[in-house]
Amino acid sequence: MSNAMRSETPIETPRTQPVDTKLEVVVIPVSDVDRAKRFYDGLGWRLDADFANDADFRVIQFTPPGSGCAIIFGKNVTAAAPGSAQGLYLIVSDIEAARRDLIARGAEVSEVFHDAAGVYAGKDEPYLFGRLRIAGRDPDHRSYRSFASFKDPDGNGWLFQEVTARLPGRIDADGTTFTTSTDLASAMRRAATAHGEHEKRNGGKHDENWPDWYAEYMVSEQAGKQLPL
Repeated sequence: MSNAMRSETPIETPRTQPVDTKLEVVVIPVSDVDRAKRFYDGLGWRLDADFANDADFRVIQFTPPGSGCAIIFGKNVTAAAPGSAQGLYLIVSDIEAARRDLIARGAEVSEVFHDAAGVYAGKDEPYLFGRLRIAGRDPDHRSYRSFASFKDPDGNGWLFQEVTARLPGRIDADGTTFTTSTDLASAMRRAATAHGEHEKRNGGKHDENWPDWYAEYMVSEQAGKQLPL
């Protein structure tokens, strides 16, 4: 090694904020384009596009309510086998309400279930790496633990997952948003319940600063931070 090389000081590359790369489209393989279009339209999803440029190509795009990511399907859009898309997650704040809504729209939706932690490869239809389904919501009402499932006509598999409090670091507290009025209302109800306990701990006196407390609670819950007491 030369003296010049030994004397060189390593240069550290400064860490910069990565460029935004937003996941906005997921491809769903289907066998009957018009049947799939009727199905997803029936769920109440927003139809963004139905475009064909010739007899051999057609693409349809739908967006679930409140979602920043859309799905596309069509003719010659993907080489994947129809029905092979599985484990497609739809995050909801109230799984019972989400299930009732889809059933009212004519969809077949499973009962709400949670997983048997650590138990794999049972007789149940696999999901989440083959864990067994246990009927009912998570008994402790923990976030990320309650599910319901449904399929489209080709068998592409969807999962509702109830998320009420995010794990730390998942959401920037400075950029907290609620994508639907239902999500906002659910967050306010949880804050109201927690604030009631807060008032009890403080002698049952009315908290004139409850709007500030609600705001701190709702933002902290979304961001996975310590909740106010």
